[in-house]
Amino acid sequence: MATFLYKLGRLAFRRRGVVALIWVALLAVAGVGAATASSSTSNSFSVPGTEAQQAFDLLDQRFPGANADGATARVVFHAPDGQKMTDLANKAAVERTVGALKSGSGQVAQVSDPYVSKSVSKDAATAYAQVSYKVTGFELTDASKDALQDAAKNGRDAGLTVEIGGNALQAMPETGATEVIGIAVSAVVLVITFGALIAAGLPLLTALIGVGIGVSSITALSSVLDLSSTTSTLAMMIGLAVGIDYALFIVSRYRAELAEGREREEAAGRAVGTAGSAVVFAGLTVVIALVGLAVVNIPMLTKMGLAAAGTVVIAVLIALTLIPALLGFAGRRVLSRKDRKARAAQQDGTTERAADRPNMGTRWARFVLRRPVTVLLASVIGLGVVAVPAASLEMGLPDDGSQPTSTTQRKAYDLLSDGFGPGFNGPLMLVVDGKGAQDGQGAKSVAARVAKEVGALDDVAAVTPATFNKPGDTAMLSVIPKSQPSSVETEDLVHSIRDKADRIASDTGATTLVTGTTAMNVDVSQTLNDALLPYLALVVGLAFLLLMVVFRSVLVPLKAALGFLLSVVAALGAVVAVFQWGWLGDLFGVEQTGPIMSMMPIFMVGVVFGLAMDYEVFLVTRMREAYVHGERPGQAVITGFRHGARVVSAAAVIMISVFAGFIGSSESMVKMIGFGLAIAVFFDAFVVRMAIVPAVLGLLGKAAWWLPGWLQKILPDVDVEGDGLRRQLGDGSGDGEAHGPDGTDGADRSGRATVRV
Repeated sequence: MATFLYKLGRLAFRRRGVVALIWVALLAVAGVGAATASSSTSNSFSVPGTEAQQAFDLLDQRFPGANADGATARVVFHAPDGQKMTDLANKAAVERTVGALKSGSGQVAQVSDPYVSKSVSKDAATAYAQVSYKVTGFELTDASKDALQDAAKNGRDAGLTVEIGGNALQAMPETGATEVIGIAVSAVVLVITFGALIAAGLPLLTALIGVGIGVSSITALSSVLDLSSTTSTLAMMIGLAVGIDYALFIVSRYRAELAEGREREEAAGRAVGTAGSAVVFAGLTVVIALVGLAVVNIPMLTKMGLAAAGTVVIAVLIALTLIPALLGFAGRRVLSRKDRKARAAQQDGTTERAADRPNMGTRWARFVLRRPVTVLLASVIGLGVVAVPAASLEMGLPDDGSQPTSTTQRKAYDLLSDGFGPGFNGPLMLVVDGKGAQDGQGAKSVAARVAKEVGALDDVAAVTPATFNKPGDTAMLSVIPKSQPSSVETEDLVHSIRDKADRIASDTGATTLVTGTTAMNVDVSQTLNDALLPYLALVVGLAFLLLMVVFRSVLVPLKAALGFLLSVVAALGAVVAVFQWGWLGDLFGVEQTGPIMSMMPIFMVGVVFGLAMDYEVFLVTRMREAYVHGERPGQAVITGFRHGARVVSAAAVIMISVFAGFIGSSESMVKMIGFGLAIAVFFDAFVVRMAIVPAVLGLLGKAAWWLPGWLQKILPDVDVEGDGLRRQLGDGSGDGEAHGPDGTDGADRSGRATVRV
């Protein structure tokens, strides 16, 4: 592989004009496609196989036109102190508001009058009107949303407090400002790392080109492939982070090759041949982690993973081709003035090579190797302590109760909770299918039994009368819990109702399904929970095999996987402490504590695992390269840190800044994702890769690079460390005599033919 990438790098350097034009053309084509494509209206969230989804599908069949998954809004009215909603003036204001809601938009399916539907609280201080729409919340037009908000003014003008809850006003969180913050911090880090504006600008430029092509392609294909608007958000977040990192790795290696005294084209070829190999395998681990999200069996999540994986592939291709092309245009300006002077002095023989001088990475590696046990224990115990809160992890999906207190959705949620009880914010819907009922057990009698038995459960506040379809074989009932939607008590109630339904089904033959937003959230949480271990096994297993091929070792990939798991559990512990327990909540703007978002664990595993392997591959590949070329195990660790520590640290800071920018979002879900990913990258890069990795490798010595003989025969030799490339270029012995993983010479004693990819 190193030889092929070396040739590719030199070709891109020589044909830089053609390569640059190709990528600019691809960006233009994708941009035109995005600009001319019809906008996607699909943001449906279906979970095949769950009971809640089966109930929604049944409702669509038996209640045509009911739009069970259509958007809803609750317009909540609260009377001033000393007044009641039954007062004539207040009642007239509500009637005007209801009339405005009915006539405000053609997308409105139905509006309930609070006085007809008896939606007035016992103290008559609060009332609400239910608005049902023909389309989902994401399909609502801006005109419909404006009409909803304008209608509320009728009540406000009369002195009432009017707030709007439900999903009709939902919108994708704005992330533009956070992206700018991440890019700005990345630019500062790159300038500090390279000391040259040109070198700092290349990773940013190429990352933006890659993200532009990826996101524009997603936008262009969104209608054809039924992609949601959230798909591009994940692709942008991941693409920006890995795009900068991969370009950073190539540019850094190119500068190192120039420091060795090589000519520019040769330096570009070697940079792509060596660091490019690490980029390819690091990219493969990210792709595996993202594509693996398909095992969760949530279509929306699968599409998000595939789209983000495509953006990562683009980032890899750009790093291998566009970066060497732009390096050709940049000339020696990728070096700082200090580096250019040092190189000139080196060529004159008046100074030592810059690569030979100890740097911070060298000093840190020597420190760790002198005290490996102490560093290892301190790191593991420290992460273990941070991980303790993860044992109390409670999962759920966000509702209006997790919105900032300044939003109308949160105010409506609080008004309903105070006036009617917290369960009114998350009613459950029961669907009774009487088609399979036994003789004499029609839908009406079964629905009556369901209402009676469910109404007797402890956590049920009320059960509404059943509504039947025209044939009379299917009924709908609403159940109001006593607890808030995201509580453990409500989740237990869902399971209790389903247990009752199973017993009723065995007696009558009629099926009763529990659905609604709250039940769907419970089912999604369970689906994600059940998929976590299979997903972990798939992703970690495939990446383990991939890293075995890269490092020709069993223990190094094992150490990488275990270190990753430790950092993710610690990050989950930090998320629980902040967002569930409320520790340091004011610092991070957490206004409401509660359950952790259901997809957070599996999302962190997918994203962080791929990104963490970037550092593992880039850092340890340099160690492997040094070891194969004759250095002792301990010295190889120091060499790897001398060349890679600064780059990996810069890459981690950049990635942390990109993710941390999302902590400032007003959306609790986005805030939680940003915090979780940022803290996970911090733990993995600066504790696991910078401390645990050198400590473990120092303790293992030569055993770290051990590979059983039978595996040597099976695994292909992809030459990531560039040993074959060095021999081909005639400088294979330049760094010492190469040897195999067992410390002997580099010849393959098994007699097999070495496979060069």
